[in-house]
Amino acid sequence: MLAFAIRRLIQAVTVMLVVALISFVMFRFVGDPVNQLVGVDTSPEEREALRQALGLNDPMPAQLWRFIVNAAQFNFGISYQFKQPVSDLILSRLPATLELAFVSAFFALAIGIPLGIYTGLRRNSWVSRTILAVSLIGVSLPTFLIGILLIFIVSVNLGWLPSFGRGETVRIGSWTTGFLTKSGWMSLILPSITLGMFQMTLIMRLVRGEMLEVLRTDYIKFARARGLSARAINFGHALKNTLVPVITITGLQVGAIIAFSIITETVFQWPGMGLLFLQAVQNVDIPIMAAYLMLIAFLFVMINFIVDLLYVSVDPRIRIDGRA
Repeated sequence: MLAFAIRRLIQAVTVMLVVALISFVMFRFVGDPVNQLVGVDTSPEEREALRQALGLNDPMPAQLWRFIVNAAQFNFGISYQFKQPVSDLILSRLPATLELAFVSAFFALAIGIPLGIYTGLRRNSWVSRTILAVSLIGVSLPTFLIGILLIFIVSVNLGWLPSFGRGETVRIGSWTTGFLTKSGWMSLILPSITLGMFQMTLIMRLVRGEMLEVLRTDYIKFARARGLSARAINFGHALKNTLVPVITITGLQVGAIIAFSIITETVFQWPGMGLLFLQAVQNVDIPIMAAYLMLIAFLFVMINFIVDLLYVSVDPRIRIDGRA
């Protein structure tokens, strides 16, 4: 187990170094930072002094090493647009994105897994066919259209839920949360459903497909021949053996929820990292773009690392193969 974790950790560090190289190239060669920081009336001498102060005249290997060291310390410089440290901007937006991603992932798992189990066990019932037909909406419709439709129906016509913003928040140290206020929860519902709809239908169909596959295996037939109850067979044997692919997709989808929350945050004007990244793209704010790329890559790497460790816990064959 320890050797397996060390190998995966080395691979994770390698991936982060590659992402750091890509971020550095984007940070260094997409636009001139000096032109973004000064006005048109700045003299050439002042521009050159600023370039020297920023270390832009240093050799490329030295600049790359400095960027990696600073990134490891979560230091990405000053934003061109906001004139504030990028790390402070990211940290101020991070709670909103993580709360939205957490609620969206919970919605996808809490609805997708039970529906997948039901449609797998009752695959010929009219309820299962109706659920599968309706689930095509979550797969077919783009995220922004789902969000706009929910705003139009629930917020504009019915007036049940707010259509934008995060609602009232409570500050706990450096963390701001909407979990402790009613308006915070009300504001979370629509964007969470919008962001988690695709993941919910994907998980539901994956669980259903795996359940149908496992129920046809020989050991399930042998369990029935031994006289085990349907509950023990379906939940004690069949469901457990569907966990490995479900863990894989779930882990990747949690990372995708965080990375691709840009559209949802834009539709609902949710003050998270996705909206900040979109504003950075519009204003060519390279430090924020580089920081966002590094942070999302780090989250993906950590999620995949945790998923790999869960593999070993769920499926001992992986641990045996690793020793071999």
